[in-house]
Amino acid sequence: MNMTSNRILQIEDLGQSIWLDNLTRDLLESGDLAKMIDSRGLLGVTSNPAIFEKAIVGNQTYDKAIEAGIRSGKSLMEIYESLIFDDITNACKVFLPVYEKSKAIDGYVSVEVPPTIARSTEHTIREARRYREAIDLPNVMIKIPGTPEGLPAVEQVISEGISVNVTLLFSVQAYVETAWAYIRGLEKRLAEGKSVKDIASVASFFLSRIDINIDAQLDSLLALPDLDADRKAQLESLKGKVAIANAKIAYEEYEKIIATDRWKALAAAGAQPQRLLWASTGTKNPAYSDVMYVDGLVGDETVNTLPPGTIEACFDHCDVAPRIQEDMAGAHAVIDALPSVNIDLDRVMEELLADGIEKFVQPFESLMKSLQSKVDQLAKV
Repeated sequence: MNMTSNRILQIEDLGQSIWLDNLTRDLLESGDLAKMIDSRGLLGVTSNPAIFEKAIVGNQTYDKAIEAGIRSGKSLMEIYESLIFDDITNACKVFLPVYEKSKAIDGYVSVEVPPTIARSTEHTIREARRYREAIDLPNVMIKIPGTPEGLPAVEQVISEGISVNVTLLFSVQAYVETAWAYIRGLEKRLAEGKSVKDIASVASFFLSRIDINIDAQLDSLLALPDLDADRKAQLESLKGKVAIANAKIAYEEYEKIIATDRWKALAAAGAQPQRLLWASTGTKNPAYSDVMYVDGLVGDETVNTLPPGTIEACFDHCDVAPRIQEDMAGAHAVIDALPSVNIDLDRVMEELLADGIEKFVQPFESLMKSLQSKVDQLAKV
């Protein structure tokens, strides 16, 4: 391990890449993103509709570009795409040295296809192709939701050599299906005599939203009258534990998959493993450590994407150790205990996926409305 006080670099030494879960034009134009690569050891960046809504709405930084779009007669969607494509392209350029130094393992910038098409396989494929063509840099990663309709799109675009960030994964089974979609895409590409080198994918496995949902159910159960001490202790013991336990079991499945002959054949041809990426890692409950979703899940060949506040918290006080494989019996015990307290984890995961799509659709639609208002305002100037 490198002798460094930078805890993020210590995490990197243990095989995990830290990416930033935020992207704005201000961050690019100020040079702060480049500085964070140097000072914090960032190895990539992700974006989503909610991030772009916060970045664009009420920010005059984008006004000149919007005015240029108005003058050239662009539609509202074309103006929106010109804004995000410029930001993603410029971020890709900032991270290109990281991409080259890591030999195409890191240095990626993720951009999501419109969340309104999450339930359409063909539309997702078309948009992924179009986004990749518009952002003509090797380190762009197209984000596709891990819905039943999204996974065939993942398989297809991987076979076409497009790197993919599969997002909104909650259940272990959804992750397993995602991993095999990636493998099938690579196998198809290899069967066509094409190279599988320099194609990357991550499976974005969400964390904090799981604990928010489960903890609320546990609190409701704890509020019931006449709980005996043992039942109360059992319920309390599960709070804040399910997301990390679930992620550990997903990593266990990852290890099984990369041990298969099918994967080994692809690896021999130069394919990269699809790394698990820990997402939704900002701790929402102030009673928990602000770096609990970092400290608990450091492991080889993984990515953790952190919002700015969690980046700084981790830099300051992460307790770095390789814990992803620790206490697997305990992780399984947490998940196995849920039915005994009448919590249906499968149902929770289905609800979280639907809610996750809506959480991206709402800011996307809000952004488009706000952008229309700004277009109307600037068109009068």
